[in-house]
Amino acid sequence: MDGVRNMTDHIIMLSGGLCSFFAAHRVLEQQDRRKVTLLFADTLSEHPDLYRFLDDAEKVLEHPVTRISHGMGLWELFNQQGMIANTQADLCSRIMKRDLCDKWVKSNCAPKPTLHFGFDWSEASRLEGVRRAKPWATCEAPMLEPPYLWKHNMPDAAREVGIEPSSTYADGFEHDNCGGFCVKAGQAHFARLLHNRREVYLYHEQEEQSFRDRTGKDVAVLRDRRGGKTKPLTLLAFRQRIEGGGLFDEDDIGGCNCFAPPETEGAT
Repeated sequence: MDGVRNMTDHIIMLSGGLCSFFAAHRVLEQQDRRKVTLLFADTLSEHPDLYRFLDDAEKVLEHPVTRISHGMGLWELFNQQGMIANTQADLCSRIMKRDLCDKWVKSNCAPKPTLHFGFDWSEASRLEGVRRAKPWATCEAPMLEPPYLWKHNMPDAAREVGIEPSSTYADGFEHDNCGGFCVKAGQAHFARLLHNRREVYLYHEQEEQSFRDRTGKDVAVLRDRRGGKTKPLTLLAFRQRIEGGGLFDEDDIGGCNCFAPPETEGAT
């Protein structure tokens, strides 16, 4: 992967999720495999079964995965930057995913490479977002094209081609990123994280509280919008609310959208 490669290179942003796996499957069937790179940006905060899935994907796709990392985990980054990322300032997505992948592509490919993203047919707006942010590349999303595949059919479709999906899907999450933790996720997502991956939730709860204690900042991953006023809602307070039988916003899912920057952030 060293040196400048042909300008017809196809780079697949392999997140470890099923949609990006199927995007890779399609591109490898259509393109010269020698010009295809499967690129995985590791946040070092992933669920162990995601790494197992990537190992299996290499075997099923018969193609290696190029793995890169910023070199630190999520909370190491938040502590270094002095802030907890959020939906409008997603420094984890920007630094650990977008900037890192852009740097790798620009260093290893000739101008105007083709970048492929794992967006499905319902996520056309996400593709438009990355196209605006990356005018230096051709951005495509193979799963936006027919034959269309519903997300709820992807686990069975993966098994049909010989790969077992990550346990993240069995645990009820729509995306396999950061072990189920995501600063862009909402209350319903974190309630599921608490219920299905309690140890992961408690780890982030502890890290959030440590950040608050150390900095003295009244900041949190979640937001409480009750009473018409938005204020920080700590993971500790949210857990205590749920365990006490309190209500939460069951429609507030949110979730990962790492490769499309917030509109307020502008192009990266």
